[in-house]
Amino acid sequence: MADMQSTVPRAGRFVMANIQGMQLDAPQADFLRTHGIRAVCLFRGNIADEAQVRRLTRDLRAALGEEALIAVDQEGGSVIRATFLPQAPAAMSLGAADDTALAGQVGAAVARGLRSLGMNWNFAPVLDVNNNPANPVIAERSFGQDPALVARLAGAWMQGALREGVACCVKHFPGHGDTHVDSHHALPVVDKSLDELRALELVPFAALRDRSPAIMTAHIVYPQLDSGHPATLSARVLGGLLRGQMAYDGVVITDSLVMKAIHERYGHDRAAVLALQAGADMVMALGSRQEQAAAVAALQQAIDDGRVPAAGLLRSAGRLDALARRYPVQWHPYDAAERAADAALMLQAWSRGLVALDGARAPAADTPLRVITQRAVPSDGVSEAGPSEAEVLAMFRGFAGVQCLAVDELAALDWAAVPRDSRFNVLVSNDHVRYGPRARAWRPDLHLVLWNPFQALDVRAPALVSWGYAQPALEAVQQWLAGRLVATGVAPVPLRPVIA
Repeated sequence: MADMQSTVPRAGRFVMANIQGMQLDAPQADFLRTHGIRAVCLFRGNIADEAQVRRLTRDLRAALGEEALIAVDQEGGSVIRATFLPQAPAAMSLGAADDTALAGQVGAAVARGLRSLGMNWNFAPVLDVNNNPANPVIAERSFGQDPALVARLAGAWMQGALREGVACCVKHFPGHGDTHVDSHHALPVVDKSLDELRALELVPFAALRDRSPAIMTAHIVYPQLDSGHPATLSARVLGGLLRGQMAYDGVVITDSLVMKAIHERYGHDRAAVLALQAGADMVMALGSRQEQAAAVAALQQAIDDGRVPAAGLLRSAGRLDALARRYPVQWHPYDAAERAADAALMLQAWSRGLVALDGARAPAADTPLRVITQRAVPSDGVSEAGPSEAEVLAMFRGFAGVQCLAVDELAALDWAAVPRDSRFNVLVSNDHVRYGPRARAWRPDLHLVLWNPFQALDVRAPALVSWGYAQPALEAVQQWLAGRLVATGVAPVPLRPVIA
């Protein structure tokens, strides 16, 4: 046992950190080297343009070592960090198109872009089965409510990405689709039995367990599995269910430990130890440098005193080493022709996902319009900022006499204040928040749902659903408005009937 303990890598090898800013300065590089950290997750605040990102990833690779893991959330839709790359559709848009080949092509294109920047691990695709319209954090990030469709399309997406040399990480085990609480802000509870989970949430994970190089955990309590711990920290969920009953032997990484569901209850240090004890291979110990150092120190103490068994740590180290060797950091060229082809693919994919509800039709170009939208939608840290008032109005170029009614908060819109005249009222949703009961009184002539598809349930009006607001999504909507595109997608979640 003593000999085995002496071969266990340092705690930093099981930690994913984050950095501040757009360059790796000397203090941050020294921190990574001193603690032997092998993995870093990049966020929007680390990313400006391609040249800057390549410099950053080269510096990170030098600091992290040969088996570096440089990760990012590049799902598509609203969760996309390198916005200068061809922007992929949200998963639910691909669900609406329901084309396995198209999903695979999109996954491959996403990977080509990331590979060119020196990123070798993408926290995608999402395997959550979204069967709860009140879900505040998944929604269009899911491929749909049918677990078989989710498994099929996510599997194709992942296969395309893996073929291009970027590791995927499916998420969020054992399922985040039936929550009405965002684990970034509070601790969700899903009170389902194991049989119920096996019938729905676990279906995609079971179908893809042999092909998924990595799985990310969910910060959710499943009281019928473990009433005392969220899945991320639960030996019953990670060790008993995922590792044991499902026999998964790929990398298991936690979701970020700075999310309030974990951080406010356990803190970085305790949560990091509990996660490895539960069966995770790597903890995403983000936060300040002091918080990251506390997590590393707590893990090292637990390794030294045997609270995290050496045998399990050696298996974890082997899994992480294998992932890094199979998907090494590289900087493949991404030439103009390949980029243009991928951009055209993304526009095609967004276009094929458009869904028209209740016979929605674009108004004639000479129709006087009133466009009702929110002035600005800032980023919430998970999703990118929603389209601005100016970006919304740009979709209506070519229409005569467009009047804009911009409000500070769309969910608080007072329909009684909308003028009663001959203008054709177009409600354009550029925010993710459900409208709530007050929207039952709204009667626009057309509802453009640019983000959260379940807003279509709140308003009695013909609707066009785009599942997202990336530039190619807005271009597809503009083409539909101009009569040059027919919406052929079929919603992979129920969006009717509308609330009376």
